[in-house]
Amino acid sequence: MTKFTMETKLDAVKRYLNGTESYKKIAESIGSTKSQVINWVKLFEAQGMNGFEKDYTAYSVQFKLDVLNFMNETGASLRETASNFNISSPSTVYKWEWLLKTQGLDALEPKKKGRPPMKKESNKMQSKVVVSDEGSLEALQAKIKRLEMENAYLKKLNNFSSNARKITNKIKAQVIVELKHKYDVVELVKVAGIPRSTYYYWENRLDQTDKYGQVKEAIKMIYHEHKGRYGYRRIAKELKKYGYTHDPKTINSLMNQMGLKCLVRIKKYRSYKGTVGRIAPNLLQRDFKAKKMNEKWVTDVTEFHLFGEKRYLSPVLDLCNGEIIAYKVMSRPVYRLVGEMLDQAINRLQPGDQVILHSDQGWHYQMKKYQKTLQEHHITQSMSRKGNCLDNAVIENFFGLLKSELLYLQDFESMEHFEQELHDYIEYYNHKRMKAKLIDLSPVEYRTQVLEAA
Repeated sequence: MTKFTMETKLDAVKRYLNGTESYKKIAESIGSTKSQVINWVKLFEAQGMNGFEKDYTAYSVQFKLDVLNFMNETGASLRETASNFNISSPSTVYKWEWLLKTQGLDALEPKKKGRPPMKKESNKMQSKVVVSDEGSLEALQAKIKRLEMENAYLKKLNNFSSNARKITNKIKAQVIVELKHKYDVVELVKVAGIPRSTYYYWENRLDQTDKYGQVKEAIKMIYHEHKGRYGYRRIAKELKKYGYTHDPKTINSLMNQMGLKCLVRIKKYRSYKGTVGRIAPNLLQRDFKAKKMNEKWVTDVTEFHLFGEKRYLSPVLDLCNGEIIAYKVMSRPVYRLVGEMLDQAINRLQPGDQVILHSDQGWHYQMKKYQKTLQEHHITQSMSRKGNCLDNAVIENFFGLLKSELLYLQDFESMEHFEQELHDYIEYYNHKRMKAKLIDLSPVEYRTQVLEAA
């Protein structure tokens, strides 16, 4: 394989980041492969210039476990993991993963370089004699016992460290404490690769009463009550209701120890199909504040794909308190999806209300029937600019929360089960989920306790 200088690698990275050339074109021009150029770019993005310095020739077992744990914890690809830890080739990480799964922890031990020493014939003969001795059965049993111990240790280690940033000595000590009733502590310490004194230090610390024990139980209760949708900031605020006034950073640290974290969001369904009717002006102009209910509404359509089927959600959100005042779920994004949702929202109007209803330029909102219904109820229509999702950022944010806190957080038995959970989530969102800008109240709580009392 051709070796490339640091200057060549940096030049290739620069050419790609300038956005003028593809991976394939750059690779062909310098006699490299597309995969190699991708590795250089990812390495540079993760490590900068340091990524092209001389690679390590030997990695410790701890380092390899940290790398594999990072990949399992974050779901990163082999290439992303290699770039993050400044490893020259993703295949190296794959090899470590394969060795650990097939041969156990000992297979990750660095191998000594050079040709192995020649064994004398007498040693070979002696080994043959040992194999034929009765003691070989005991040796085989001991080896099996050690392999069982290593396997049990790795399983426990994965359970304890699945959501931790890295495998610490404390985690290793916790694993040994769990297994010491079944295996010898001295042997477990060797498998863990930590000094015996370090283990006994942490064993004594683990026996002590955890000063955050009650707080952890409260965190766990709140986390599961909200089905993992609350991050450490909201949980810290919720804890104040129970008399715990810890700093959010402390709560974040405790949640990391317990492996509690939220998920992320992804993109939404787009309903834009070009100009099929009248385009309304952007009257909202990203002014997402409203002093009273039924002053400014926003709407959009999003898509869910499960069990080989699709469901479409069309909600209306009031910008005064962020409440979902109407919504419709259907299996196809036909006009009735938006029309029936609009009828529900109109029922919320009070005499004298003057509402601006903002949407994107989706084909539903350009229909004459939709626009005629708005005119009949004195609702002013507003639309985002073409291809600008920021003009309708509030409803986009709601869809992001919905997918990260429901769709990607739970397992569903069927599409009917998902629809029920979707209805439950909107009920939860309106009545229970706190919002910082609503002085830590839910939308309905804010409407009933603050707006109606004013």
